[in-house]
Amino acid sequence: MTDEISENTQNTAIVQENIRPAAINREAKPAPGAGSIAHPSVRFMLQHPAHLIALGFGSGLPRIAPGTVGTLWAWLAYLVMSLWLNTTQIGWVIAASIPVGWWACTVTARNMRVADPGHIVWDEVVAMWVILWLCMPMGFWGQLLCFALFRFFDAVKPQPVKWADRMFKGFGPRGGWGIMWDDLVAAFCTLFVIALWKHFLG
Repeated sequence: MTDEISENTQNTAIVQENIRPAAINREAKPAPGAGSIAHPSVRFMLQHPAHLIALGFGSGLPRIAPGTVGTLWAWLAYLVMSLWLNTTQIGWVIAASIPVGWWACTVTARNMRVADPGHIVWDEVVAMWVILWLCMPMGFWGQLLCFALFRFFDAVKPQPVKWADRMFKGFGPRGGWGIMWDDLVAAFCTLFVIALWKHFLG
């Protein structure tokens, strides 16, 4: 009887050992590099509304400098919005674009299996909108300065942008917010420089 109990216990342990890895695999988060999508296609973009938003409605698809292209698209989109919407209405659009972008970046990064894909440009889009919303009205050269300063802070990542970039990493909502967060900090750094420029030279 003792031998039978011991054998049953061992069999139960073996079954549990076999079940446990499967349960862990079901809960595992996407592993970077495991079937990851380095360069998303138009087909991928159209597979999910989150992809369309996160990839900046196609502005994030170029293989070269997608962040710059996405920021240029944001600039143009803002000018188009300003033809139809007043400042308050644009403010509401921007406010809504932050949580929507958080969701879109979270879903798209997970489906691409890349924690912070360069082709996700909705973070640049929202950040550029924030800058223009707070700085307008200004002429072409002022807008160009905003664009150049933001691209500097976003690409080079001096402090505190570098600090913000390291705060939230990985997949899931935390990683999705991290994609947005460092660009928002870069936007506020841009606004700070613009404020100094206007104070001393304006």
